[in-house]
Amino acid sequence: MPEIEIGKISAFFAKPVVAVIDLSNTLCIGDKIHVKGHTTNLEFTVESMQIDNVNVTEGKSSDSIGVKVPDRVRHGDTAFKVIG
Repeated sequence: MPEIEIGKISAFFAKPVVAVIDLSNTLCIGDKIHVKGHTTNLEFTVESMQIDNVNVTEGKSSDSIGVKVPDRVRHGDTAFKVIG
């Protein structure tokens, strides 16, 4: 499936399992994303996101958002939105 780059991982927290994504494109709840890196290859659907500890339904370019992730991701990994 085609993918478009939506941002980079800038931080990861193990408890709770959350990643911070610095967005370069929009991202909404329900979007499927693919995180790729040197040792990372993870696909999941965004079920919740926060900006400054406030729940939001959409993140725009230049926002830093926190999303729950099913497994470890690493600083510098690239996040893509899966289209279709």
